[in-house]
Order: sequence, then C-alpha cells, then structure tokens
Amino acid sequence: MLRERVEEALNSIRPALQADGGDVSLVDVDEENGIVKVQLQGACAGCPSAQITLVMGVERAIKERVPEIKEVLSV
Repeated sequence: MLRERVEEALNSIRPALQADGGDVSLVDVDEENGIVKVQLQGACAGCPSAQITLVMGVERAIKERVPEIKEVLSV
C-alpha cells in the first residue's frame, strides 16, 4: 500500500528530525494525484529552515522510496 511505503520513508528520516527537536507526521496521501501532506512538528514547526527540511529531507526521502509521489506539501 502506498501509505505504508510513505510512512516507511518518513520513519527513515524521523531520527534526524528528532535529533534537532522536531518531528514529522503523515496527514494524507492522495494516491490519485501523487500528493503527500505532512505536518512538521516540534522545533521543525517554527524553524526558518523548515522549507529546506521539507524539500531536501522529507520530500527527497519519500520520492526516493515511493517514485509515484509527485509532490509533498506541509500543512
């Protein structure tokens, strides 16, 4: 299932986020359009680097493991 594969990708980067006092949670997976919605939490939520973390960390990890995903949005 696509959602499980996305969760596995998030789990692979979660320790790095938690090391900086943050975290990420999966909000929604739109399988039809290939869009994942996540929520950055903790220190990540208000961090000026959050957009970089989202694109370079979270989005990259998801797309590497789940190529069907076209976009990752922070909500």
